[in-house]
Amino acid sequence: MSGGAGGDGDVKPLDPTAVASVVFYGLAADSLLHRAAGEAVVYSQLYPFAGLRNYTSGIIHHVRLQGLEPGTEYFYQCGDPGIPAAMSEVYAFRTMPAVGPGSYPARIAVVGDLGLTYNTTSTVEHMVSNQPDLVLLVGDVSYANLYLTNGTGTDCYSCSFAKSTPIHETYQPRWDYWGRYMEPVTSRIPMMVVEGNHEIEEQIDNKTFASYSSRFAFPSTESGSFSPFYYSFDAGGIHFIMLAAYTDYSKSGEQYKWLEKDLAKVNRSVTPWLIAGWHAPWYSTFKAHYREVECMRVAMEELLYSYAVDIVFTGHVHAYERSNRVFNYTLDQCGPVHISIGDGGNREKMATSYADEPGHCPDPMSTPDPFMGGEFCGFNFTSGPAAGKFCWDRQPDYSAYRESSFGHGILEVKNETHALWRWHRNQDMYGSVGDEIYILYSRRLLCWLPSVSFSRRRRRRPERRRWC
Repeated sequence: MSGGAGGDGDVKPLDPTAVASVVFYGLAADSLLHRAAGEAVVYSQLYPFAGLRNYTSGIIHHVRLQGLEPGTEYFYQCGDPGIPAAMSEVYAFRTMPAVGPGSYPARIAVVGDLGLTYNTTSTVEHMVSNQPDLVLLVGDVSYANLYLTNGTGTDCYSCSFAKSTPIHETYQPRWDYWGRYMEPVTSRIPMMVVEGNHEIEEQIDNKTFASYSSRFAFPSTESGSFSPFYYSFDAGGIHFIMLAAYTDYSKSGEQYKWLEKDLAKVNRSVTPWLIAGWHAPWYSTFKAHYREVECMRVAMEELLYSYAVDIVFTGHVHAYERSNRVFNYTLDQCGPVHISIGDGGNREKMATSYADEPGHCPDPMSTPDPFMGGEFCGFNFTSGPAAGKFCWDRQPDYSAYRESSFGHGILEVKNETHALWRWHRNQDMYGSVGDEIYILYSRRLLCWLPSVSFSRRRRRRPERRRWC
């Protein structure tokens, strides 16, 4: 990104054609023999109310490098060679391994609700120490919408400002700060992002998601979604599907139709592992955001189940929770493992209360997400230990492990049949593991592409292991 702008009242956007979008790249730092050109965009965040500061971004450059060899380190330099001192330093990154069942990224970091706080820096430092080859960020990036346009921030916008501001304001320079902070990571490690609720950022003419859609690039065209909110991609023997919890997910909507087509094209002999990710979890037992996107689960869960998705990563709830294999709130070895990892470092503090604790079950009518129209789908359970109730009265059977700590996760897909998931807490020493699970993939007659899992949890003493 080049330039930068902001101010009171009217702001004049920069000319995105004023600076060329060029990348020189090659196999050695002193031999950048290839050149690629791209395009630039500028976005604005505008408020039609007196006293609010409008914002227009710097020039954001997107350049696509084509014809790269898999599993190869490339060096690159970006900028405008026609302008003095307008070129970056030389960086390096490694491409994903070749698509196929015989190769996988060595380590995939998964993080959600990252923000830009003291806890963020701890999470990122721990994550980098694990040397990931790919980062999945499952929504809630900069938390710019926890600030007024004058830069005044809060841990709870609705508590501090909702009654005194005519629109939910944002402080867009937080995006710039976040980008600069993350540059040492994002300049060398591929990062795939999906939107969260903090990326909505309403502005004039009911426009939303302007910063998210402009600052990140998505394989939307390549995957046929043509949307920045949902898309898919391959990394070695893994097919990733990134879904949107904040755009239409009904069975008659474009996202659902695209998902049907994308799943139908997956060849499990080429990409044995099928992993999905989105922001708001379906299987969280914390009081915060409990059953908030139940309508999304009702619409999409059966489709994902029918194609034997192995793992689902989500965020939103500011804590860590891992499920047993589950489908429709019932233990099912053909269902996916759901991992909620919204504990990256947000400013809104941790979620600590469980919906199954006495007095903590929320009012059902308060749970639907208002941005998605507030449609209610969270009816009482009809069977099992919680039959006739909206909440369980103990930790649900499908919930395997839960904890209120900041951290990140590392997924290591070893081969076609074995994957290792580790959750790392910020308060632990580098390399320590707070939760660990082996996920085993096998073909059986019971379900057409079944997966069963055995887990172990390693806490304070690494030499002690508990299997269940």
